[in-house]
Amino acid sequence: MKSDIQIAHEAQLLPVQAIAEKLGVDADDLELYGKYKAKFSSSIWPKIADRKNGRLVLVTAINPTPAGEGKTTVTVGLGQALNHIGKNAVIALREPSLGPCFGMKGGAAGGGYAQVVPMEDLNLHFTGDFHAITSANNLLAAMLDNHLFQGNALDIDPKRIIFKRCLDMNDRALRHTVVGMGGPKDGVVREDGFIITVASEIMAILCLASDLNDLKQRLGRIIVAWTRSGDPVTARDLQAVGAMATLLKDAINPNLIQTLENTPAIIHGGPFANIAHGCNSVRATRLGLKLADIVVTEAGFGADLGAEKFFDIKCRMSGLRPNCVVLVATTKALKYNGGAGKSEWQHENMAALEKGIVNLGKHIENLKKYGVPVVVTLNAYASDTANEHAFIRRYCQERGCRFALAEVWEKGGPGGVELAREIIDTLETEPEHFQPLYPDTLPLSAKIETIAEEIYGADGVTYSAAARTTLEKLEGMGFGHFPICMAKTQYSFSDDPSLLGRPAGFKIHIREVYVSAGAGFVVALTGAIMTMPGLPKTPAANIIDINEDGLIGGLF
Repeated sequence: MKSDIQIAHEAQLLPVQAIAEKLGVDADDLELYGKYKAKFSSSIWPKIADRKNGRLVLVTAINPTPAGEGKTTVTVGLGQALNHIGKNAVIALREPSLGPCFGMKGGAAGGGYAQVVPMEDLNLHFTGDFHAITSANNLLAAMLDNHLFQGNALDIDPKRIIFKRCLDMNDRALRHTVVGMGGPKDGVVREDGFIITVASEIMAILCLASDLNDLKQRLGRIIVAWTRSGDPVTARDLQAVGAMATLLKDAINPNLIQTLENTPAIIHGGPFANIAHGCNSVRATRLGLKLADIVVTEAGFGADLGAEKFFDIKCRMSGLRPNCVVLVATTKALKYNGGAGKSEWQHENMAALEKGIVNLGKHIENLKKYGVPVVVTLNAYASDTANEHAFIRRYCQERGCRFALAEVWEKGGPGGVELAREIIDTLETEPEHFQPLYPDTLPLSAKIETIAEEIYGADGVTYSAAARTTLEKLEGMGFGHFPICMAKTQYSFSDDPSLLGRPAGFKIHIREVYVSAGAGFVVALTGAIMTMPGLPKTPAANIIDINEDGLIGGLF
């Protein structure tokens, strides 16, 4: 079959105004970024405020292989399939980060005949949202260092600065840096570092803010450092909020593009699920629910990360309630979790499949704890066999779980009709009784332990001395009601990526804890997880190129 970018180049795109018309959106409520991209203007909100909300479908997945399992592909294909059978559906996705695009994954616009387009624009810069977030973040960092240089009126302790600069790129060399080197006019010398933009608190704030005023309030609460006497210093203390919000004035508005089959796609925000909360923006999801009867959204990586954070952070803060969950699996990921190496994924291996399918079983158990109906879908590959499909279908049915085959990569919307019909039947016949995993009143350490034991299957949690001290301090400062954002490898239920399947007899180690006071959660770093990834030995950037006609190749 043709490559993803070849398929995208051949797509018959409609002008973005025509896509907006499908949603009943006037041209006056769009801000155009060329022919095929637009932002929704803030003028749309009062016009849709009284509309009834549609239904919300979350797409998540089992623990992935390093190549990914096509969760975005299924999300896009399901949206196309729902429209194919006559439903008014939109998809709501995150924006891709340049880090994975030039690193291992090569893009994040779906695949095959289930893509959002223009895929090269989406993967590369898009409407500039990530650049705005990066700029706002680094403006705050610059104002912090300038405050130190100009006399340090707030008595900030240079050794207790916790706010880092960011860059939307994988660059391990920037994890630990020193700033202020040079002469007397070059700033105060101190240790610093970078995180990737999608792991920044400002990314999380943008995705959780309900409007511009809420955005400014959250920005003001960002804790950047501590004084020598131990008091927190915030962005509001540095008088940075107005300028930061000004840089984000356009970025806060959701974006509109389309799929290969001209299904509307609302794309906004992009936090990673392994090191951030992993969901598209609250504003985008709410907008979709007002404009369509069904919104299909996704949460990053496996359900132990993305779905848990969707439920326990995004839904908790926004009041959103999912009506159904789609759990994506592939035969290769199940065989991978059963110990089969990459060279064995293309061949039938029932022994590995039977061993690895326990990973799927644990995810089904976890999702049912939230009181939401679950539909398992198998993202089909040409190398799959009928025996494998039958075994997985039977496994799901024995656990009282609906099952559907998805062939959207190869066939687009028509390949997702079986799944779409299962979703419609689920929405019409199975009520949801959504509830988060833990109450706000639970202490921070108890919340961490609940996630580790209930979702990961751990025997308990160990803490570094620094992490335990920080938890106690945060409780004392009044942050004990915050939810937890766990930063953990996506490849395992544990914090060790080599423990596949459904590991047992392990503990989760919390090495560091910090509060994202503006976002409204406490981050717990586990194992060896990094907030600034590095490029692989052979990055995708090696094959990305552009010709004299402006056609981009190498994105996938």
